[in-house]
Amino acid sequence: MTTTTNATKVPAAVVDSPISARARISGRIVSGVIAVLLTVDAVSKIAGVESVKQASAELGIPAHLTPVIGIVLLACLGLYLFSATAVLGAVLLTGYFGGAVLINMINEKPLFSTVLSGVYAGIIVWVGLYLRDSRVRALVPFGTR
Repeated sequence: MTTTTNATKVPAAVVDSPISARARISGRIVSGVIAVLLTVDAVSKIAGVESVKQASAELGIPAHLTPVIGIVLLACLGLYLFSATAVLGAVLLTGYFGGAVLINMINEKPLFSTVLSGVYAGIIVWVGLYLRDSRVRALVPFGTR
């Protein structure tokens, strides 16, 4: 009787190139900073802070959806901070930021200071993940020899 196994192959780049302690710590710091900022944003939406309600109304977002948006942001952030689901969290946060870019474009906000702020946040999320996660490094091999 012959048995076959379907072993999952791990890319050599993941196995052969461990992340330095300095890069891992830097990644955690970058991820931590963006996480704090996004947590404050999410909590202010959930808590119904008046200035957040007004800003959302000016963008055309109904007041009853603001807490839902905050909960979605917290869920995506939780996935991003847990290492096993960090890539999924980063992808979902990227989609969230894309929605922010769209809303600001529709409302004709200033390009570099407002519209692209979602792009800037997305870059920070991915840089933090790249520095701390070998799976992302294997996909995007900057600086390989």
